Amino acid sequence: MSLFAIGDLHLSLNSDKSMEVFRGWERYTERIEKNWIETVREDDTVVICGDLSWGMSLNESLEDFKFLHRLPGKKIVLKGNHDYWWTTMNKMNAFLEENSLSSISFLHNNAFLVCGISIFGTRGWVNEDSSDYKASDKKVILREAGRLKASLSAAKELGGEPYAFLHYPPLYNSGRSEEILEVLHSAGVKKCYFGHIHSTASQFAPKGIYHGVDYSLVSADYLSFKPEKVI
Repeated sequence: MSLFAIGDLHLSLNSDKSMEVFRGWERYTERIEKNWIETVREDDTVVICGDLSWGMSLNESLEDFKFLHRLPGKKIVLKGNHDYWWTTMNKMNAFLEENSLSSISFLHNNAFLVCGISIFGTRGWVNEDSSDYKASDKKVILREAGRLKASLSAAKELGGEPYAFLHYPPLYNSGRSEEILEVLHSAGVKKCYFGHIHSTASQFAPKGIYHGVDYSLVSADYLSFKPEKVI
């Protein structure tokens, strides 16, 4: 039994928004499937660090969820900035049950214990000194930090080593998300996996240890579309 992570699959089996228009993303759905089957076993778990599907609703994303369900292992999905299908936990869990997608779960104000690791996390948001930052983003950052705290609290109750899984990195270039970092540092979290940053901008993303936290970028194209082993 092993734990893996990958983000930013950007599946589009029921939409016309394919990532194949970008260099390096040719045949990406087939590459994801091939690498996943070669890497992940049925008793393994994979955390999806956001941006799973381009579908605008759960129904529009159904084919992408079915594709993910058919792949080996259990999957834990957290929200990314392009997951417009994301809604309430009740609606999403009902969607999974109605479509017999039993291998998929959602990470949202909760936690999962896998291989002695307590998986917790949230989407995150843009850093305050980012060029994309607006005054209204402060409220979003505080909400995301609150969700991260709730997820961390659930992780502590499970008793494993807490590992953080985010979509947005709390560090990027010279920018920092102080509220997210405070949650990680105050809890003594040692590992943080994140997506959002694609390979063309990966040089600006944190990789390695910063203030005691070991950061790993797991966006799909950065990983050559192969899930990365966590433990």
